[in-house]
Amino acid sequence: MLLEICANSYQSAKNAKDAGAHRIELCSELAVGGITPSYGLIKQVVHELAIETFVLIRPRSGNFCYSEDEFDIIKNDIQICKDLGCQGIVSGVLNPDNTIDVERTRELVKLTRPLPFTFHRAFDIVPNQESALKQLIKLGIDKVLTSGQYPKAIVGLSALKTLKRQAQNRITILVGGGINSKNVKSFKDAGFDEIHASASKLINTESSVYFGNTPQTVSNVKEIKAILKAIASEV
Repeated sequence: MLLEICANSYQSAKNAKDAGAHRIELCSELAVGGITPSYGLIKQVVHELAIETFVLIRPRSGNFCYSEDEFDIIKNDIQICKDLGCQGIVSGVLNPDNTIDVERTRELVKLTRPLPFTFHRAFDIVPNQESALKQLIKLGIDKVLTSGQYPKAIVGLSALKTLKRQAQNRITILVGGGINSKNVKSFKDAGFDEIHASASKLINTESSVYFGNTPQTVSNVKEIKAILKAIASEV
């Protein structure tokens, strides 16, 4: 089983690498579900850390329906990531009714190639996952990050199993949402090949005041190692 860590900073990415994670999804602002990280962060991670790096391309928080200007920003960011040497892209676009925007997503996949493309957790708000998964498979998307439309993947395990059966190895169901060292074995036993976790901990600061009232977090080396240990366990 492959472990992808959602890294929200250079330190989180370094911690993931040092702990032995297989891949990172690099982003910023986990409190809003993640947005595109800065050029400087991407460049430093890719050039200094020996870990496979996929980058989240999401220009803002909120919904996943974008204006023409925002869509241009997404395309520009994908090209920048390719130029910097990233190994994969995580993105996606929805219509106003939360169905997959097939044409725009197809354009992003085409721009991303030859790199792999992961459709992000916008998938968890589509009105019909079965239909949406068919569309992603037809688009040739490599992975879809999902909790099965539940707040936590462990609660959505049954729905995730249904998606896995439908996928038939044509697309990877990348399971994410509250995965930790205590519940990861359930996903391994269910036959999933890849999981996604933040393994975050709060950073202690001298000040209790945060701009936007959002505390700072970092990926936890100890927890990442515990997840990997649980994955390796045969018991």
